[in-house]
Amino acid sequence: MPSGGTVEKALDILYCLHESQAPLGVTQIGRSLSLPKSTTYRLLAALGRRGLVDRDPRGRYQPGMALVTLASGLLERDPVVVAARPVLEEQARARGETIFLAALRSGRILVLDKEEGSGFLRAAPRVGTELPVYATAIGKLYLALAPDAVSLPEGPIHAFTPLTCLPGPALDRELARVRSQGWASNLDEWILGLTGLAAPVLQAGRLVAAVAVAGASSRLPPREHGRFVQEILAAGRAIAERLEGRVA
Repeated sequence: MPSGGTVEKALDILYCLHESQAPLGVTQIGRSLSLPKSTTYRLLAALGRRGLVDRDPRGRYQPGMALVTLASGLLERDPVVVAARPVLEEQARARGETIFLAALRSGRILVLDKEEGSGFLRAAPRVGTELPVYATAIGKLYLALAPDAVSLPEGPIHAFTPLTCLPGPALDRELARVRSQGWASNLDEWILGLTGLAAPVLQAGRLVAAVAVAGASSRLPPREHGRFVQEILAAGRAIAERLEGRVA
C-alpha cells in the first residue's frame, strides 16, 4: 500500500500507468494502489491539468505527453546520450538491427536511447526500461566490469526463459568469460527468440554505459557473432571518444 504524502501517491499513479499495457480506469488504478476512489480521481485531475496523464475516448487514463517532454529534456542533457546518438544512428543504418544504449541510473540499469533497425525488434524494450542484470548482455557487462555498482535482486530470482543463466556457478563462469573477452551476450535468455551482444563504453577504465545490438536470434546466429561483436566494440569506443571530446 502506498505510503507518504500526496506527491508520492501521485508518483505511484504515474508508475502504475507507465507499467500498464493499456489505459486504466479510476477504479482499476485505485484498487491496484489501495487508494480511495475519491483520492485517485483528485490526483488524476491534478496530473491531467499538467498534461502528465491523458484520457482516452473511453475516459480511461494513460501517461500524458508532458512526460515525453520532460523525458526528452532530460535525455538531451545527458552527455552519454548526446555522445551516443550519431553512433547509434550509424550502427542501426549499417546493420539493420536495433541498437541500444543503457547505463546505470539511480541504482538501476536503464535503456537511455535506442535506434530502431529494420528487423523484428521494433518496440521493446522501450527507452526507460529497466534491464535485469543477470539475463541481458548489458546487465552481464555491469556485473562483470562494475560489480560494486550493481547487485542481484533480493528474494527469489526467476528465469525469464528456459535458457536464462541464473545466479550460481554457471553465471560466475559466464561473468569470468565476459571479463576476459570484453563483451557480453544474451542468447534467448531474457526473451525467447532475441539475441543481444553488448560492449562497454569506458572512460579511464570505468564503465559509464553500454551499447548493444539486438535482433531476432535467426538474424544473429552464433556464426555471425564475431562480425557483430567487432562492430559493437568499435561503437563503444566511438561513444567513449565523443564523450572525451576526441571527435567533433
